[in-house]
Amino acid sequence: MYLAGSKARQDEGDSAVHPTVGRRAAGVGSTAVALGTVSLLTDLSSEMVTAVLPLYLVVGLGMSPLQFGFLDGLYNGVTAFVRLLGGHVADRWSRHKLVAGIGYGLSAVCKPFLLLAGANTTALSATLAVDRIGKGIRTAPRDALISLSVDDAHQGRAFGVHRAMDTAGALAGPLAAFLLLWLVADAFDAVFMVSFCVATLGVLVLIAFVPGRSSMPIGSVRPTLRQTVGILAEPRYRRLLIAATLLGMVTIGDGFLYLGLQDRMQLDTVFFPLLPLGSAAVYLVLAVPFGRLADRIGRRLPFLLGNLALLGAYSTMLLPIDGPLLLVLTLGMLGLFYAATDGVLMALAGPGIPRDRRAGGLALLQTGQAVGRLLAAVLFGAAWTLWGLGAAFTAASVALLAVVIVAAVLIRPDHRADEGVVPSSDAGSRA
Repeated sequence: MYLAGSKARQDEGDSAVHPTVGRRAAGVGSTAVALGTVSLLTDLSSEMVTAVLPLYLVVGLGMSPLQFGFLDGLYNGVTAFVRLLGGHVADRWSRHKLVAGIGYGLSAVCKPFLLLAGANTTALSATLAVDRIGKGIRTAPRDALISLSVDDAHQGRAFGVHRAMDTAGALAGPLAAFLLLWLVADAFDAVFMVSFCVATLGVLVLIAFVPGRSSMPIGSVRPTLRQTVGILAEPRYRRLLIAATLLGMVTIGDGFLYLGLQDRMQLDTVFFPLLPLGSAAVYLVLAVPFGRLADRIGRRLPFLLGNLALLGAYSTMLLPIDGPLLLVLTLGMLGLFYAATDGVLMALAGPGIPRDRRAGGLALLQTGQAVGRLLAAVLFGAAWTLWGLGAAFTAASVALLAVVIVAAVLIRPDHRADEGVVPSSDAGSRA
């Protein structure tokens, strides 16, 4: 049962303990903007690497799609094993900024080691794992900082602004990589070193400009891991977690779409790093509008429509079209998918999770997605290797359509939940 009265009493109690809470209703807030700046720099750094990584591994080092699928799954899925730890530790210590900073720092320092690894698959796997461990540690504490810095009615907008700034970095990263490769042929070493410098700057911005206040009163009881996992007892959250995990299992890595486009269009390798620019541009333009729309009409429908957009991207790869139309449709649908799902899912889940377990609860959700995407990358890589590109995308499309239908049933319409009203048992414990 959801009780608005309990939520109101909880907010009054929180405002008395945390002076910043009473000022959250003003809008997005400085915390979301500061973290957006950090993410802009970090994503610029990461996407410089991500933009050239498929080309570096498949064309430069001669890996098969199956080998790339394994590394891509590792790159996107290893975070599953540390997300929950990062979220829980942030809640336990009540130091979300510190834990996020550790994650950003790990991702920064590993960039030069991509050069040292060379063609050694084991060394490459270890380096990519460290980078993704850093991402896994930081993501939930960062999203918790955003969620806790604004009121429940503006969650979608705040995450939309953050994701738009994040995507601005994602847009600039491939462009920077392209310019470096254009100036110096096969200049992967320059890409990796510039990426390291930009990531380091992001860590410095985090230290200087992101508030590091504790999210809990001094002397309060810290949540245990059992209590964090206990969020699964809430039916709405449990259904959302199952839906997100299933959707992750049919979400292949972006690199496969880009490799598919290169295969279909016979693109020169020098233009490959530019492919993510299209999807990033669409994401950048639509992230804030979709966040505001989700706050206005509820977050369930935009999230489901976003996954249908991903289905559109998969299906476009199967159509008998070529040239600019294939490029625009595929990248446009991919960007729409991210704009309607990434921040919207966090906004959908966040208000229903108790404040003292916000990072851990979001981490559980992100862990489900990451595990699913790890499996999806490996399976798609195997399907492409064994059956070919067309058959692999056909299987992915059919599977995604089926899972979207299941997700529509699991994520039931609940306007009160979309407005951020938490279960009365949680609200009462914190009032």
